[in-house]
Amino acid sequence: MVLKVFFPSCCSSAESGILIGRWISEQNSAVILAVVHFPFIPVQVKQYLGEIQRVTKVDVSVLGSWSNSKQEKEESLSEFLEDLGTIFCHEPWIQISKEGDSKFWSCSTLQKHSKNPQEEEEIILVYYDQRKVMLSHLHPPLDTSGQGAEDSSKLWAIFDTVARSQVLFMTDRYDEGPIKLTHWQSDGVEASIIVELLKQASVPACMLLTWLLSLLSGLCRSRVLNFWPLSFLWSKLSTCEQLGHRLQHLQVISSNKKAQNQSQLMRKANIFVSLLIDVALGILLMSWLYRKNRIGHLADTLIPVADRVAEELQDLLQWLMGAPAGLKMNRALDQVLGRFFLYHIHLWISYIHLLSPFIEMILWYVGLSACLGLTVALCLLSDIIALLTFHIYCFYVYGARLYCLKIYGLSSLWRLFRGKKWNVLRQRVDSCSYDLDQLFIGTLLFTILLFLLPTTALYYLVFTLLRLLVVIVQGLIHLLVDLIDSLPLYSLILRLCRSYRLAAGVKFRVLEQQDGKPLRLLMQINPLSYGGVVQTYRLPTYSCYPRDSWASLCKKLFLGELIYPWKHKGDKQN
Repeated sequence: MVLKVFFPSCCSSAESGILIGRWISEQNSAVILAVVHFPFIPVQVKQYLGEIQRVTKVDVSVLGSWSNSKQEKEESLSEFLEDLGTIFCHEPWIQISKEGDSKFWSCSTLQKHSKNPQEEEEIILVYYDQRKVMLSHLHPPLDTSGQGAEDSSKLWAIFDTVARSQVLFMTDRYDEGPIKLTHWQSDGVEASIIVELLKQASVPACMLLTWLLSLLSGLCRSRVLNFWPLSFLWSKLSTCEQLGHRLQHLQVISSNKKAQNQSQLMRKANIFVSLLIDVALGILLMSWLYRKNRIGHLADTLIPVADRVAEELQDLLQWLMGAPAGLKMNRALDQVLGRFFLYHIHLWISYIHLLSPFIEMILWYVGLSACLGLTVALCLLSDIIALLTFHIYCFYVYGARLYCLKIYGLSSLWRLFRGKKWNVLRQRVDSCSYDLDQLFIGTLLFTILLFLLPTTALYYLVFTLLRLLVVIVQGLIHLLVDLIDSLPLYSLILRLCRSYRLAAGVKFRVLEQQDGKPLRLLMQINPLSYGGVVQTYRLPTYSCYPRDSWASLCKKLFLGELIYPWKHKGDKQN
């Protein structure tokens, strides 16, 4: 049977002593955590290991002996190390010895209670970086096959053993205790004065932020916002949705509850970094807008652009009221629809010119919203586009309703010709007998609707294309907002700077071998791919657009059903 010994590479130069770690019987593996070097008292070592087991819940014990002949050159040392196996009584007792500066170590086991004490096990010595293994988080495989899941569970036992033994690594060689350990922090515990000061300052800051957020959330849940105008605006405007989304993020960050696992800790860190970068980008945008009077230039450009769009719409309507592309339209209906839409454009131009003296002041206050984050400014831009193109939305609604009325009228009259009717109670088409008068009136109505359909369909097609253009622009803005909200920036930065922290698995590199010596392997961490990082730590977002399939969208466009730029209460959102 093969015995695998996971040895920390930081202990290769340790003084002679005993090996402490965890024995994993299911894998016939030994995970070495530290070396206790001489001098020591066995009773104190047992008491120390008992305290470690009580705190970490890891079955830490003495697994064997470590001999470094470069440090100790006494001939009786090997016999003394063998005698330690009778004191600590671990089966098997692992003996590792290093001779001088040689890379090839001797490794053997003693099994006093085995049936075949002369039978030697094949030993594989696996070196690992203790610091990286302790700080890394092993992720389950994305491909959940049987063999991959089994290998991942074996590796998880090793990673979990090192991670949970963090208390063991808090003792360094400068401690005045009776036990001297060698591990990855033997030269001193890693710490940062700045980090410790930030930890101390974060407690009152989080308490103040929690109180302010509770006050703000209480105002948001008040009955004032439940009245019709405010509740309608809060549910339809994407700016209000984004503010509510960021309010939830702030509540998660300022919560005094400790993260229970690695996923919750990474989620908090990703939200904090995303919020920080969002606000920083918003402040940069605000500083750019208020520099060199760009707000004034933007306000001066907005009115001519709105007039230009209105003129183009008027030219388009004049073209539709004639003979567009040589098509013969119904003259009376064409004139009625054209004049109706021209009147709306006239009202819109009057409304824009009425607001022109206040546009610069409105944009000045709108620019201040960028300090809340770039996403809030983008959502506000989307709402401004929706307000500026409200006349196009009205044209689309009028054309869609008229077109939908004719489509459903033609389908109902077509069933009348076939002797069918729609059963409302049973939600199906049933047979029905009609008299001669009903068939005659149905024929007249069908003929009228059929000949008026091309004129209505043309207006519906033109304004639907304009409406889809506006929706595409708003959709691109919301895609950018969702990207900023959902991108796990902290995880990506961690993957870029310290890739070992996000482990997807390990790889073993075969080191130089020598006859008669155990097989030597170097365990290296395989980092999680960037796609896997995004897939694992992607933050949940809201969506202002219903996620219809392409087939459902085409069906709605063909039947003249309205495509709303916001979600409905009945829609299922992921």
